[in-house]
Amino acid sequence: MKAMVFAAGLGTRLKPLTNNKPKALVEVKGIPMLEIVIRRLEFFGFNEIVVNVHHFSEQIIDFLNKTNFKAKIFISDESNCLLDTGGGLKKASVFFDTKPVLIHNVDVISNLNLTEIYQQHIESNALATLAVKNRKTSRYFLFDNNGQMIGWKNMKTNEIRMSRISLGKLNALAFSGIHVVSPEIFKLMKKEGKFSITDVYLELSRTNKIIGYQCESSMWIDLGNADNLAKAEEFFRGREIQGFLFS
Repeated sequence: MKAMVFAAGLGTRLKPLTNNKPKALVEVKGIPMLEIVIRRLEFFGFNEIVVNVHHFSEQIIDFLNKTNFKAKIFISDESNCLLDTGGGLKKASVFFDTKPVLIHNVDVISNLNLTEIYQQHIESNALATLAVKNRKTSRYFLFDNNGQMIGWKNMKTNEIRMSRISLGKLNALAFSGIHVVSPEIFKLMKKEGKFSITDVYLELSRTNKIIGYQCESSMWIDLGNADNLAKAEEFFRGREIQGFLFS
């Protein structure tokens, strides 16, 4: 099985920790975020993993070369231009084949069962499956009664973007930074260069099946800011991080 780790971000919310290192190598209880994600992907059977790089890319490449991972690791190099999530995924599509790809943000720590979301994606015949959670955030994906994505809302600006009209109640759920896409999506991504995967999902959900995988019982922390990084350190104080995340 193949996966991709989004590790190219600038990590501005983690400054000053990212003044001299990439976000992907910031540690939680002594383990770099990137290693946590790759080890979890390996645990669930993903044996080919693409990592995109930009900020301090040479440090990430050096780390990957020196660390003994079981999976084959491939680098999608965005050193010259950061392509955002949509552009980054499209650039990396050369590494993928005819099977679905699981995508994981490097700054997400979770005990979500990655096999389950991958299998649900296959069984649902969806174009994309997004791990979502009922939690407070500034931006939500909107789903209809069938669990299909039909829109997006920014709570700060009150902007709402709908891809389809639903006669039923809308379900607003927060994206968890883990998703699975079918390879057909790459032919449908018409934009070039830098663009967001959110825009892709909004556009394609007009005529394609994009569904939510609700993971209310799983532990989830966004490590993208210093406060949450401290919370993660506190959460794992006295706990064995690998035993918790990999069981």
